[in-house]
Amino acid sequence: MTKPPESGQRPKRRLFAVALAGAAAALAAVYVIAGQNGNLVGAQSCQLELASAKAAKPFAKGEVAAFLPAQKPLDLSELTFKGADGGPVSMSDFKDRTVLLNLWATWCAPCRKEMPALDQLQADMGNDTFEVVAVNLDRGGPEKPKAFLDDIGVNRLGFYSDKSNKLLSDLRKKARATGLPTTILVGPSGCEIGTMYGPAEWASGEAKALITAALG
Repeated sequence: MTKPPESGQRPKRRLFAVALAGAAAALAAVYVIAGQNGNLVGAQSCQLELASAKAAKPFAKGEVAAFLPAQKPLDLSELTFKGADGGPVSMSDFKDRTVLLNLWATWCAPCRKEMPALDQLQADMGNDTFEVVAVNLDRGGPEKPKAFLDDIGVNRLGFYSDKSNKLLSDLRKKARATGLPTTILVGPSGCEIGTMYGPAEWASGEAKALITAALG
């Protein structure tokens, strides 16, 4: 038979448990404020984009009525593809800029149709704080898509590509990019503001008003 605890033993154990819990809470507090901004870095990393999504929501109409403002913005900063020189590029390289990330291919008829509008949007709104980043997903290499863009006079967009289609696969794992074209508005901290499935007239007044609201 187990010997009953001596008088005063249980209170001592309770006091020890309370002290241990207090120490753990203090340690957790120190860990939380250890971030660069002295706050809960992980929880607040997409707060700017969440605010941008709310600001853009009333402008999701007309040509961009299918734009879906993010309710729980995804962190997309680790997405990677290739730059014009074939070197690696990640969304984190666009830190402090809002990016309209467009996935397209020459075999996708709606993609081909919207490229001039994306080019015009870059011409009209592209600056140090906003860029249209159209990533080509042709598996055969850059020659065909570059020739297509030259033929239709698209020359304001930088050339980005991913013939491996890893970018598309990574977005599908995040329940994004169900097909082409897919366009995602990404905020300055690399988080999703909203997503558009299918083509849009990106040079339209409605599209510009939505993007301006998100930037604001």
